Amino acid sequence: MTRRVLIVTHGGRPEAVVALHEAVKELQDAGFEVGLHDDDLAETFGDHMAQLRTREGVAESEVVMVLGGDGTILRAAELTHGTGVPLLGVNLGHVGFLAEAEREGLPAAVQRLAARDYVVEERGVLEVRVTLPGEDETRVGWALNEATVEKASRERMIEVAIGVDGRPLSSFGCDGVVMSTATGSTAHAFSAGGPVVWPDVDAMLLVPLAAHALFARPLVVGPTSTFALELLQRSGPAVLTCDGRRRIDLPAGARVEVSRGDSPIRLARLSTAPFTDRLVSKFSLPVVGWRGRVAEDAADAVRVARKAASDAVDAARLGGSRPTAPDPKED
Repeated sequence: MTRRVLIVTHGGRPEAVVALHEAVKELQDAGFEVGLHDDDLAETFGDHMAQLRTREGVAESEVVMVLGGDGTILRAAELTHGTGVPLLGVNLGHVGFLAEAEREGLPAAVQRLAARDYVVEERGVLEVRVTLPGEDETRVGWALNEATVEKASRERMIEVAIGVDGRPLSSFGCDGVVMSTATGSTAHAFSAGGPVVWPDVDAMLLVPLAAHALFARPLVVGPTSTFALELLQRSGPAVLTCDGRRRIDLPAGARVEVSRGDSPIRLARLSTAPFTDRLVSKFSLPVVGWRGRVAEDAADAVRVARKAASDAVDAARLGGSRPTAPDPKED
């Protein structure tokens, strides 16, 4: 049975074109049928990708390989959303938090894929529901990283009321509000001062942007909760953006509700390294001075010394020979 891989990349970047040619050759040499994504993605609010998914054979692909940074991976997620097909990211960007391999690791990644030597990890998404004044029908979208409501005009802030689980919480003027998944905690929410949330924590975040309020702290809620944001009538206009791509204009009186979505995005993982190591690697965090292993060795040495001293005292009392130092693992 022929195995198929669909490749998504940023065709306008020279390094991406070179990586694309290499990936096609490596995949074909490994026995894969290769499809190339036609970069014609909608950027309007909602999910309008059904025809494109069918035309490009996403459902028939074993994996969608992404050559690029996190932005390209988010574009590819529009293709795989709701299909169950995993994304395998090869980083050509700067941070590449969602990517699984670096550029130089492309051949090895293909070999791991050919050997089915990978695991699939599910990342929760947001369901975003928008009600506009004068409209009865609710518009529905989704986001893997975040849904951000921001002021549409530079000179005028927006005025919002925030609610959680159907109850009002606070209202304030601000530049915007970021509502994100745990996956998105290292994206826009991170730059806005929100907490880093480990991806295995099933949570949603709300982070105000430059809020004029005493109580405007980041919020973290569980997977069954719902955030609500209303643009007050005195507010300036706003724009809602999902994953930095799909947009809808919000006039005063608009309401946005964000909850956990039903169709997670699946990521193919080649590494079992903990998320802590990914943070250190991607952000080049200083870890010099960490003494975790050294401290354990020192504790073992102390136990050995104490045991030896105790045995020496017992031997002296009994007139016996001096004992040998014990194995620390026996203590």
